[in-house]
Amino acid sequence: MEKCIYTIGEAAGILGENQSLVRFWTNSFPKLLKPMRNAKGNRLYSPEDIEVLKQLHLLIKGKGMTLEGAEKVLMADRKSVEDRVKALDSLKAIRAQLLEIKQGL
Repeated sequence: MEKCIYTIGEAAGILGENQSLVRFWTNSFPKLLKPMRNAKGNRLYSPEDIEVLKQLHLLIKGKGMTLEGAEKVLMADRKSVEDRVKALDSLKAIRAQLLEIKQGL
């Protein structure tokens, strides 16, 4: 079951990055990321924000794009990047299942 709200620590854990990078990307991409804030001012990310973070991670860390280049790609053709991220997530899940099977043999 998917959560409704993620803390910045959980978002960083999903990406495998540190919290400061997630905070930096949130500040760098205000058009794409709009996390809510709780009473203490902590950032709270929706599942949609997590998907955008995954897309940014793929473009910036995976493909080596600049921040400006990644923003242009996401503003112009988000669907293809979204499809790529979903495919990678599926492949990671399959790999994890195969490793479990291998360890069980």
